[in-house]
Amino acid sequence: MRPVRAITLTALGFMTGMAAAATLVKRALPSRGDADSDEVALAAILDGVELESRSTAFRGGSMFSWYGGVAVDLRDAKLAPGAHLNLHSLFGGIAIRVPVGWRIESNLKALGGGVAIGVPEPEDPDAPTLTLDGFAAFGGIAVGARAGEAAFDR
Repeated sequence: MRPVRAITLTALGFMTGMAAAATLVKRALPSRGDADSDEVALAAILDGVELESRSTAFRGGSMFSWYGGVAVDLRDAKLAPGAHLNLHSLFGGIAIRVPVGWRIESNLKALGGGVAIGVPEPEDPDAPTLTLDGFAAFGGIAVGARAGEAAFDR
């Protein structure tokens, strides 16, 4: 019985510590950027962030999720040369929708989670290119290209 109690108390202490740390980090890392921003810094910690970009020269930025989710629709954005996004997810998820015709260069890694890039390779050799770097630990990162009206069909 003692080992079970020790494991239970340790797990409870760990989860409480992670929740407290997430609360402090949430205050220190507010999200920056709106629909017209060329660069974004989105943080979803213990909640969710949604953005539908209409940027005329989207350069990229960063997205971070910790026990939360980030959903970004870039289908109405115009990509600037050299666009780059840093994506990091810990026990959370990041979903990005891009227009058909963009090239995605992924340097994403995952541990105990997953990365899904569902964007067909464009035929145009001069297609706009978005470079993705980052890591998903016990979470996921998904990038997809699909035509449609709703940014994130529910």
